Amino acid sequence: MTDEQCPCGSGNSYAQCCEKLHNGHSVAQTPEQLMRSRYCAFVKQLTNYLLKTWHPSTCPMSLDLSDSPDWLKLQVMSSEQTGDKGKVHFRAFYKEGADVGFMEEHSDFVREQGRWFYLSDKVK
Repeated sequence: MTDEQCPCGSGNSYAQCCEKLHNGHSVAQTPEQLMRSRYCAFVKQLTNYLLKTWHPSTCPMSLDLSDSPDWLKLQVMSSEQTGDKGKVHFRAFYKEGADVGFMEEHSDFVREQGRWFYLSDKVK
């Protein structure tokens, strides 16, 4: 449905936001935009997009999202970019059974040949 709110929390519809990135019609212009699109891909279980936007030096051979929690909300704490390197600090809220929790992460991104890639993280 085209008026579905994008899970990334941008306030835009999915069709106007992350869907363009997920279907390859656009590429992320900033580390934060890539991180938001990757969170949205976790929500929608788009493993191919996650693997495609993961830097080859740290990318796993495969990704199994079958035990992924029910993602509820994304909160971006801070985002910065210096040249071809970027950092995003965020919280991702989820529900597992009756419990609601969150994971907090500091993620590193790198831009190569005009494309941003997720490189690594520090989970709190």
